[in-house]
Amino acid sequence: MPMTMSQKILAKKAGLPEVRAGQLIMAKLDMVLGNDITSPVAINEFDKAGFKGVFDTEKISMVMDHFTPNKDIKAAEQCKKCREFARKHKITNFYDVGEMGIEHCLLPEKGLVMPGDLIIGADSHTCTYGALGAFSTGVGSTDMAVGMATGEAWFKVPAAIKFNLHGKLNKYISGKDVILHIIGLIGVDGALYQSMEFSGPGLKNLSIDDRLCMANMAIEAGGKNGIFEVDEITLDYIKTVADNACSRNYEIFTPDENAEYARVIDIDLNTIKSTVAFPHLPENTKTIDEITEKIKLDQVVIGSCTNGRISDMKAAAEIMKGKKVAKGLRCIIFPGTQKIFLECMKLGYAQIFVEAGCVFNTPTCGPCLGGHSGILAEGERALATTNRNFVGRMGHPGSEVYLCSPEVAAASAVLGYIGAEFK
Repeated sequence: MPMTMSQKILAKKAGLPEVRAGQLIMAKLDMVLGNDITSPVAINEFDKAGFKGVFDTEKISMVMDHFTPNKDIKAAEQCKKCREFARKHKITNFYDVGEMGIEHCLLPEKGLVMPGDLIIGADSHTCTYGALGAFSTGVGSTDMAVGMATGEAWFKVPAAIKFNLHGKLNKYISGKDVILHIIGLIGVDGALYQSMEFSGPGLKNLSIDDRLCMANMAIEAGGKNGIFEVDEITLDYIKTVADNACSRNYEIFTPDENAEYARVIDIDLNTIKSTVAFPHLPENTKTIDEITEKIKLDQVVIGSCTNGRISDMKAAAEIMKGKKVAKGLRCIIFPGTQKIFLECMKLGYAQIFVEAGCVFNTPTCGPCLGGHSGILAEGERALATTNRNFVGRMGHPGSEVYLCSPEVAAASAVLGYIGAEFK
């Protein structure tokens, strides 16, 4: 039976010759991920179930990224529980203050996720790792607990949508614009419990950072996962990550020529424009030339697991160089990992941001989910390179969040309103 990329990975991990959409399977996991919000719940369930140990000390990752450095007593207690669990069970990949980063930036950088892997994470944006040709998806904390103990999880095999990419992105356009365009096209439930599979001749014109951004937001279209075909760009990236990546075996899965898709959507990258998602859903998109009014901003946020990589920092810094953030506007920059933080220092990006009047922050998920380091008050409006703009996402329910690329965010921070006047 012909299969998609996702179906091939699930079949292999389930020890089956083939699987079909809708089939229920048990499959072996290559990585189980949690953070400082979801891991404590999983630990409670782990203990309640009477599990005595984890299935593999090297195939579990815990990243303290949401409320760290700890913002209050509750956050401190959450992290303490994770630290104690990690010590007790000798979990190798435990990342805390000083060595942590935003989880979905950190794991690829550390070489902990590889092509052909099956990954679950108690965080909805675990789908990020599909950029490397893995099947990765978010789960609940109970599934994380069982995964840590047994190394297995159950799945309903998803049907797939094929996104056939053509052409090349224009200047100042990036993967964020592509995925916002797609979500605007199909809606926030357009890929509900389906695999979003990206291929086509245009793939060679998307960087690994473009792909990580796009896979990250598959969940915002309702997708079970997002996954890209592995090519030379993927393999070149794998060569650059941590040493432990080079010693790991991985397997590349390609879709069968006659694989069955729920639908096929052609995307011409040449036609993609700077795109902004208006409140309060990622599907409420407008291209920059469709925005006729000046939407005044109180805050701009550049970073997150969606756009916190070095190419995102570079794009923003090049636009902000020699300019100042608009009077009365707060601009917060938070790179995805400590390594990216250091690169920003070495390349002069941090100095550009600070001289422009930005706050250059430690890696954290804080502003994205309204946790800390940039919470909005009632009536305030933010433009962010994050992935969600639901009601109250970044603070007060009466605030507004708009989503965009690092290029649009940087230009808008200087202008004081949403715009793309880059000169």
